[in-house]
Amino acid sequence: MGDSGSTRNSAPWALPYDDADSDRRRPGRDKGRHQSDARLDPSLVVAGDLSDGLQVIPFLRDHPVDLVLMDIRMPGIDGVEATRRIRKEHPPEELRVIVLTTFDQDDIVLAALRAGANGFLSKTVSPAELVAGITEVVGGGGALSAAATAALIGHMTDSPPPVIDRELLRRFDALTPRERDVVVLVASGLGNDEIAAQMSVSPFTVKTHAVRAMTKVGARDRAQLVSFTFRAGLYP
Repeated sequence: MGDSGSTRNSAPWALPYDDADSDRRRPGRDKGRHQSDARLDPSLVVAGDLSDGLQVIPFLRDHPVDLVLMDIRMPGIDGVEATRRIRKEHPPEELRVIVLTTFDQDDIVLAALRAGANGFLSKTVSPAELVAGITEVVGGGGALSAAATAALIGHMTDSPPPVIDRELLRRFDALTPRERDVVVLVASGLGNDEIAAQMSVSPFTVKTHAVRAMTKVGARDRAQLVSFTFRAGLYP
């Protein structure tokens, strides 16, 4: 993947944003680390590095990218509002957004996902985990830290829909029994390795079932798959 004017076999672009919270992590150090992390995979190209949320839309108009790494706290506007503005011009399937922050509060996670983020990762993830998350999201999947998954599941469990979404439930009828089992376990907060151990299959098989399930029910990523599962009444 590359910019919208290039062929689809060119390198994906990553666009990091620097967090302005100097008490937690210095912006300069983050900038270097994120660029270095991206270089762990030669297919990742850093197209730009911005420090003000108000710069995001003008930059994207002139520099089409495949993925944005979005920090929560920035001058101008925060990462949630910047993501919301991105979604007014770029749908999730066209431009992916991963929110990257030191903060794991439930309200921040939920606000970012509602604004249209495809994933949510902590700044404490390892370089390999960051690259894996970027690769997963650029490929159409989702990336959620354990805290983000717990926040989403906790919110859905505490606030179940008053009426089951029958249209969504009909979509789940297309799943095989194995795919449905995987979906329910994903919605329970388990990762691929944990699901694989429980079902006595490989993590790759779990991922394959999850991706097929997302395609069948029309979920853009793992987070939306969890949301659909609860709205359809398929509680873990």
